Amino acid sequence: MLEIDGSQKSGSGTILRLSIALASIISEPLHIYNIRKKRSEPGLRPQHLESVLTAAKICNANVKGAYVGSQEIWFEPGRIEGGEISAEIGTAGSIPMLIMTVLPICAFAEKPVTLRISRGGTDVRHSPTINYLINVFLKLLERMGLTATIEVIKYGYYPKGMGEVILRVKPCRVFLPIKLEEFGELKTIKGVSVCTFLADRRVAERQAREAERLLQARGFNPEIRIINDFSNPLQKGSSLVLWADTDTGALLGSDSIGELGKTSETVAQEAVKRLIEEIDAEATVDVHMADMLIPYLALAKGESAYLTRAISDHLESNIWLVSEILDVKIHVEKIDGLYKVMKR
Repeated sequence: MLEIDGSQKSGSGTILRLSIALASIISEPLHIYNIRKKRSEPGLRPQHLESVLTAAKICNANVKGAYVGSQEIWFEPGRIEGGEISAEIGTAGSIPMLIMTVLPICAFAEKPVTLRISRGGTDVRHSPTINYLINVFLKLLERMGLTATIEVIKYGYYPKGMGEVILRVKPCRVFLPIKLEEFGELKTIKGVSVCTFLADRRVAERQAREAERLLQARGFNPEIRIINDFSNPLQKGSSLVLWADTDTGALLGSDSIGELGKTSETVAQEAVKRLIEEIDAEATVDVHMADMLIPYLALAKGESAYLTRAISDHLESNIWLVSEILDVKIHVEKIDGLYKVMKR
């Protein structure tokens, strides 16, 4: 049985999510304790609980100790069958985080997976936005052999959530290595600016126009798509995602969400600032993607490498965890102000 101390490294939900995913893939019973020990509200929150229960549905697992507030669970995975599955978070908890938990498991399913996730947040704090997953995360995973799509039925924001998406995954069972070792020349900058039931205030347009103004001042020619969404009358909100790609295949993303009291222009300024930091550093993946790719790197056959501008707590946690569970060594080396993440 795998024994994982959830208080190690970041002590965050990422240790729970990745432990569940890897245990399911290698079909090893898991005991994880001190779950989210370092957080102000330790233990399982509703979104973490639903991630565990959804993973259990996908791999026919037996689970003990899974309830809100629990700091210890036992997870015994079975066959990863796939098929049609549903999940319901019930709060504004992050739908993207749930997707990140189960997506690696779905890649090893016996048949395609269709997962409908309802009553959650598509664009919330401390989480990538749903359009970041669609336009950055899934694009990189496609290069590693995984075909997956996300259809947004309803956008959902804090505090009510009520968002809904459909994740469709074509299992691949083998991940291809990925090598992104040179920044190259910038080709395009694109984006998606979305607002839900805020069209009368031109929120999506204002986010897009300010982002375009700032990027054009740096000599770029961005293409930002505007979405005036009316899918969720129960929860207004907005978000902006930007991404840049280069002629060597580097793909850098950034995002920002609207909040009460935050202007549309501030949303744009945040997203642009984060993207410019990545471009100026000449990284090949952004700082968040650097940790999100670790499980796929660990499971891929062959050598992989990419450059990131910083080592986050989540990156350190994920590298430690794949070493513990898969006995895979991922190395980090500092080169010319960047960090090269390598799996040989």
